[in-house]
Amino acid sequence: MIAYHIGVDGGGSGTRVRLEQAGGQLLAQAQGGPSGLAHGVGPAWDTINSLVAQAFGEAGLAQPPLAQLALGLGLAGVHNQQWADSFVSHDPGYGALALASDALTTMLGAHGGRPGAIIAIGTGSVGEVLQADGTRREVGGWGFPSGDEAGGAWMGLRAIAHAQQVMDGRLAGGAFATAVIKACGGQRHAVQDWLAAATQTTYATLAPLVLQHAGSDAAARAIAQEAGRQIALMASALDPAGTLSLALCGGLAAPLSPYLPAELLQRVLPAQGDSASGALHLLRQQLSLQKENT
Repeated sequence: MIAYHIGVDGGGSGTRVRLEQAGGQLLAQAQGGPSGLAHGVGPAWDTINSLVAQAFGEAGLAQPPLAQLALGLGLAGVHNQQWADSFVSHDPGYGALALASDALTTMLGAHGGRPGAIIAIGTGSVGEVLQADGTRREVGGWGFPSGDEAGGAWMGLRAIAHAQQVMDGRLAGGAFATAVIKACGGQRHAVQDWLAAATQTTYATLAPLVLQHAGSDAAARAIAQEAGRQIALMASALDPAGTLSLALCGGLAAPLSPYLPAELLQRVLPAQGDSASGALHLLRQQLSLQKENT
């Protein structure tokens, strides 16, 4: 018997878990490191299991057997079917599992399951739209480094590229380049070591430097402005007529808002809930369908 529902929002930089009683009462939340599938299925499960245990601890409850827990998960990397299949096959024994992309769960959370569009901007980026007829479509979300425009890793990659040219003397530097170089080791060999080990998450650590210096440095401002342009392109592709509610979600949504076109900002509404709450919505849908079919 399922006693608890758990919503998981797993991205490239961090994971959030929401614990509820099966009846819907929120008990606790927990957050920790990444569980996006690009980091590996084993590490993803390790993070999720650890945060589930932490959430029960926060609630002051002993964690029951996994068979009594149902997981709804919105994970980055689910678009890779091999990763998704491997993740499901390594389920340690939860009573139920509902898995989808973090784009879908973000949309479900933002609009309470109703039609609308979202653009999520965190380590990566993705847009999702749910039409009134129930059809949905994804825009972006192709993954770093070829896609994920406007995301933290995308911004960080451009920041270090600028810093490299400054170190070579190909471009004039400023406080922005100096801050990026320092964050990556300070000297050429140290920066090369940083690059050799850098992951999507590592690149994303440079995004705050872009935003910090965008008001005073032309190179940083150009990166932020291009991020805003890419977000606007995603919004247009999701809903060309501009008739659906649009929510901007993720940790970089608010910091990048000043770089969005004014006409786009007029369409933006606050999200009703986050990806973890959307994952719970997904889970409840699946459990309801399973009940109807038994």
